[in-house]
Amino acid sequence: MAETHVPHSQKQTAAPKRLGKQRWGGATPYLFIFPWIFGFVVFTLGPLLFSLVISFFDWPIVGKVTFIGIDNYKEMFSNDPLFWTSLMVTLKFAALFVPLNIIVALGLAMLLNQKVRGSAIFRTAFYLPSVISGVALAMIWSWVYSGDYGILNYFLSVFGVEGPDWLNDTKWSLVAMVIASLWGQGAMMLIFLAGLKGIPKDLYESASIDGAGKIRQFFSVTIPMITPTILFNLITSIIAAFQQLTLALLLTGGGPMKATYFYAMYMYENAFKYFKMGYSAANAWFMFLIILTLTFLVFKSSEAWVFYEGEMKKSQSKPAKSKANASRKEQSI
Repeated sequence: MAETHVPHSQKQTAAPKRLGKQRWGGATPYLFIFPWIFGFVVFTLGPLLFSLVISFFDWPIVGKVTFIGIDNYKEMFSNDPLFWTSLMVTLKFAALFVPLNIIVALGLAMLLNQKVRGSAIFRTAFYLPSVISGVALAMIWSWVYSGDYGILNYFLSVFGVEGPDWLNDTKWSLVAMVIASLWGQGAMMLIFLAGLKGIPKDLYESASIDGAGKIRQFFSVTIPMITPTILFNLITSIIAAFQQLTLALLLTGGGPMKATYFYAMYMYENAFKYFKMGYSAANAWFMFLIILTLTFLVFKSSEAWVFYEGEMKKSQSKPAKSKANASRKEQSI
């Protein structure tokens, strides 16, 4: 048979076309994620790095910018008593808010996980407070906590209890902030509910056959199976506790006697009340280090109490390996 002759010019032009298609085909996924990458770099990573830079400057909103090195950090630790006051208030708030937030959200999720009529209505009702704006939430709780006409003190008076002036009493103002913050944890409740829905029913059936009651099933089946969810909600609660600002700013303004003067309010006032942007950036980076440290400690501790289905803990896998190696040695002998 006669061979068909392909002109040399066609051979040269065919390859570049295929290479061009391959090149653009490989870039297509990056074109789809480019809007997110652009937004992340411009609106998240860029401001984050810029805040680190200005933390080493005396950076007023209007005026001359001066490089001062680590003087902002020195002043924060040695010459600013409000720094320690706000930090202690925030740590107290976190110590109360974080465990209560986990307990309340898990309790509501357990209730919604029951097979009852109208569960979807209750689910919506419990979630609605989390979508209310912070300003509206503060207005509602200012009415609830009012010492003269507040509904909370009226409810306590029905039982013969004289309620305190919640927002103007140094003993109760921080507790009032914790209660108001707990009211909007619908998103965490739904996360717990999703975790509860993912627990296999046969685990409860096996535990029931072994004679375990409801309480024993809760601590032996439910809690171990949702420990990854608890880990996630624990970290988000810690972050939310250190970023608390809106309620205290609108309800108490940091009072009375700095009892609700949160660290986030301290940063806010340094930046937008005293116009010390560099000093406020240094405050923000110290908060970042605190949250990073606490998150790291929680992750390290999770190796001892978080259970992932299909995985064994390191403490359990090591003895199993040693037993397997011992059995192999015995067989070889």
